[in-house]
Amino acid sequence: MFIRTDRLFLRPAWSEDAAAILDGIAEREIVRNLARAPWPYEMDDARAFASIAQDPRVPHFLIHLPDAGVIGSVGFGLDGEDVEIGYWIARAYWGQGIATEAGRGLLAIGRMLGHTRLVAGHFADNPASGAVLRKLGFRATGSVVMRHSLARGGDAPLVQYACSLTEER
Repeated sequence: MFIRTDRLFLRPAWSEDAAAILDGIAEREIVRNLARAPWPYEMDDARAFASIAQDPRVPHFLIHLPDAGVIGSVGFGLDGEDVEIGYWIARAYWGQGIATEAGRGLLAIGRMLGHTRLVAGHFADNPASGAVLRKLGFRATGSVVMRHSLARGGDAPLVQYACSLTEER
């Protein structure tokens, strides 16, 4: 599955993307805001990420920017029974609306796949991610839970959000 947005191309990862994934993600300030990525993030981790099989119900994508290459990732995952979204953007592309644009593309895919509700969260010390989620139409649930982060080496408070894909925007 592939999707185009105004500036971006969302596509599955291929094994030859490992070096680009590593170049984009291997900064502590990026990885510490993810739950499942280890720190330090190394080439074996990038290879493993690039080789994750796609689940047609909850696919994940690399964010490709023409003339720049792979600059991040966005995708679905399962959090219990809930379908969750997650993303990371290479630091050089922070503050340019990339996460919001990629997220909008992901929501379009979610609707196409028949998802009616999505969840997401951000670690409490990463409010910029909360701003992205609100731009995408997610609303804070009022719940803050402890979530494990491999890179942090422990639990940290996670602000939870939900988004209905059936409401008019």
